Amino acid sequence: MSVLHRKDILRTDLLSDEELELILSTAARFEGELQAGGRLHNMAGQILATLFFEPSTRTRLSFETAMQRLGGGVITVADSKTSSAAKGESLADSARTVAGYADVIVIRHPRQGSAQEVADAVDVPVINAGDGAGQHPTQALLDVYTIQKETGAREGLTVTLAGDLKYGRTVHSLSHLLARFGCRLFFVAPAGLEMPARITADLRKVGAEIGETTDLVAAVGESDVVYMTRIQRERFEDPAEYERLRGSYVIDSALLQQAKPGITIMHPLPRVGEIALEVDAYEGAAYFRQVANGVPIRMALLALVAGRE
Repeated sequence: MSVLHRKDILRTDLLSDEELELILSTAARFEGELQAGGRLHNMAGQILATLFFEPSTRTRLSFETAMQRLGGGVITVADSKTSSAAKGESLADSARTVAGYADVIVIRHPRQGSAQEVADAVDVPVINAGDGAGQHPTQALLDVYTIQKETGAREGLTVTLAGDLKYGRTVHSLSHLLARFGCRLFFVAPAGLEMPARITADLRKVGAEIGETTDLVAAVGESDVVYMTRIQRERFEDPAEYERLRGSYVIDSALLQQAKPGITIMHPLPRVGEIALEVDAYEGAAYFRQVANGVPIRMALLALVAGRE
């Protein structure tokens, strides 16, 4: 059995170097087998439960695709209004119920710490697909996988993380992995949406080189990768504050002219204006390739935590 057998995947900082390398290498092998026309049956007879209490397109569908590519089955809650949560059932009780039906649970929930609550309640492996403004570890793993494929490296790069860094769980998870690889990091955010101090403190403790600025142009001029995020309307209690901050940064052809030649552009999607449509034709626009990379990464995770690899 792998070192990840029956392990919960809740935060990137809880993954060891050995576990991280195993995930990335298994994903690459699975992707190669699929591209060669092979069929995988690692999860035959297994059931994945996807519990999504927040909207999702890419994460939910890629997990379900990954399970089916591995020969397994899927049961899903795609709207909390259709589950017993609408009747007042606790998250822990819902999780205990689902654990009686499924071999692996994937959970997305608007409350930070919810994935840990589910993991504490059940004996089957739990994968965090986003817990409020907390973490989104599987997105970070596919991001690192994408960076490696797009740049040919993952160590010693200069990476700009831009946009909503306060509520952006994708950048919270990714920054920990990038620091582990010795990347230099630029955090670019409008006032009020900076990377949380607890995260920058943790990163500096492990020796990460961090620059914090509001100047996107200056940052991308030195960066190998820019990771853009949207200003998240759903995280704001005050609509006026959202309107003030939306559109703070936009990557367009004019900005590309000032960026480091060959820069890779990434985005966890959906985009709502942060990347102009004209940028899609740029060779280094990797965001839709990034989306596709979610399938092999999540295939690897499912097989490894289920002990089927």
